Amino acid sequence: VQLQASGGGLVQTGGSPRLSCAASGGTFSGYTMAWFRQAPGKEREFVSFSRWSGGHTAYADSVKGRFLISRDNAKNTVYLQMNSLRPEDTALYYCAAGRPVLSSARDMTSYNYWGQGTLVTVSS
Repeated sequence: VQLQASGGGLVQTGGSPRLSCAASGGTFSGYTMAWFRQAPGKEREFVSFSRWSGGHTAYADSVKGRFLISRDNAKNTVYLQMNSLRPEDTALYYCAAGRPVLSSARDMTSYNYWGQGTLVTVSS
């Protein structure tokens, strides 16, 4: 499975970009899809995940209420709608795919496949 993330760029504080991550080269069936991010000088951190059915999602406290994950399994694509962006949201955003147990779905080591990352820069 190959993952291709897109949608990043330079946005103003309060902006609302949408990231996309398209999967190809294998079956998407049953995979949990997640977004992680890595800010300059910091470790990669969990942002959000969506289980295969889309019925179970979770968010980091720092983005809860501002970001929304969704997926279109027919298109093998997962999205991250980002609202009310803040300068501290500036990071390289990665999408990931895997089959973690629910209790490990926030752990990046649970994911086998990673996209190349898309940079989101929020200007103040």
